[in-house]
Amino acid sequence: MAAFSQNTSSNRAVRDAQLIESSGAWAKEARMAASERAQAAGLPQRRDEYWKYTRPDAFVQADVPLKASLHKSLEIFYQRNTVPVTFEDGKMQSAALPCAAHCTLESLASASVLDLHWARDIYGRLEAAGQTPVKRSLASVNTAMAREGLMLHVTGAVAAPIHIHATSSGQTDAVIHHVIKVAADAEVTLIETGQYGARTNIVLEIDVADGGRFHHIRVQDGDDRHMLTHIFGRVGAEATFKSFTLSAGGQLTRNECVLQLVGDDASVSVAGACLGDGHFHHDDTVFITHDAVNCESRQVFKKVLRNGAVGVFQGKILVKAGAQKTDGYQISQSLLLDDDSQFLAKPELEIYADDVACSHGSTSGAIDAQALFYLRSRGVPEAQAVDLLTLSFVAEAIEEIEDAEFAQDILDHLTETLSGR
Repeated sequence: MAAFSQNTSSNRAVRDAQLIESSGAWAKEARMAASERAQAAGLPQRRDEYWKYTRPDAFVQADVPLKASLHKSLEIFYQRNTVPVTFEDGKMQSAALPCAAHCTLESLASASVLDLHWARDIYGRLEAAGQTPVKRSLASVNTAMAREGLMLHVTGAVAAPIHIHATSSGQTDAVIHHVIKVAADAEVTLIETGQYGARTNIVLEIDVADGGRFHHIRVQDGDDRHMLTHIFGRVGAEATFKSFTLSAGGQLTRNECVLQLVGDDASVSVAGACLGDGHFHHDDTVFITHDAVNCESRQVFKKVLRNGAVGVFQGKILVKAGAQKTDGYQISQSLLLDDDSQFLAKPELEIYADDVACSHGSTSGAIDAQALFYLRSRGVPEAQAVDLLTLSFVAEAIEEIEDAEFAQDILDHLTETLSGR
C-alpha cells in the first residue's frame, strides 16, 4: 500500500523524499520520525500476537485486484443538517471546504507546508504514543506518507456534525490522516460515510481536552475493498469520547482503536456492529489505557456472520497503578448464522490498581431457536424473522450512540441492508 510493499526490506527507510522536502518544519519533523519508527519496527508478521487472526500482508500486497464501489452509506444522514467535507479518490476537495462556527477546517495538504501549525502537538505524537506496548508500523507508514486528510480545530460547541463523504471511482489506494483537536469544554460530532479507495490506510488522531466532548459515527461498506484504520485518542479530565462503527461489506477490514484516559473522570465508549456475508473478514482491535482516577470505558461489539464470514475481536483494558475507581466494561458477541462462519476473540484485562470494577465477556451462538419458532408461529416469514432477531442482537452496540436520531438512522440503514440480501 502506497510505496510500502511486502518486499520492502527492514533496513530501507519508508520515506517520500519529495513529500518531506515540500513539508513545513512541523510536518517534516513528524514525517521523518514516523519513517524511522516504521523502519525500526518493520512490517507486522502473522506470528505477531496481535496479527495471528488477520493476515497483515493482505494490506500491503501490490497485486491484489480490488475495486471500490458506491453504496448506500452515502445516503445515510442526508436529511440531517451537517457540514459536508468531500473526498474523491482519496483527495480532499479543499476548494469547497465549508465554514462553521466554533471550528476551523483545513486540509492536511495545505497545513503541512506551513512551518507553524496547531497540529504539531498531535500529528504523529498520539500515533507514536500508541506504539507502546504493541508496535503498529502500518500506522507509522501512514504518518510518514499521508498527503491528504482533514485538520479540524474545535473551539466551542459545533451545532452541526462534520460529515465526511468519500467516493472512489475504481482501483485507488488511499492514505488518509485526519487530526482533530477539541478544546476545553468544546463539542463536535464527526460522521464518515463512503469509501476513500479500493484499499485504504486511515489514521485519525484526536485530542480531547478537559471537559471536551467528541462523538464519532462511521459506516463502512463496499464489496471488493481492503480497509485498515487506526484511531489514536487522548482524553482529558471530565471529557467524553464516543465512537461507533457499522461495517456491512468489504473483503477485509481491520479497525484499531488506541485510547489513553489521562484526566480524572473521563469517559470513553468504543462500539461496533458488523454484518458479514461470504468472503468477509472483519477485525476490531481495541486497546484502552486508564491512567487517571474515576474513569469509565466501554467496549461493545456485535458481529453477525454467515456463509463462511470471519469476525475477530481483540480488546484490552489496561489499568495503571494509581488509576483507582476505574470502571471498565468489555463485551464481544457473535451471531453465527451457519456452521461455516467463525468468530475469534481475545478479551484481556491487565490491572495494576486494587479499587476497580472491570469485566469482560465474549460469546458465540446461533439464532435462538425458540425465538425463531415464536416468530414463525405468528406468521412471520423465516427470512424476516432472522432479520428481526439480528436487529435485536446488534441493538446494544447501536445504543452506544448518544444521539437518538443518528442511532435511528443507523438502525434504518441496517434494516434496509438486511432486507436487500
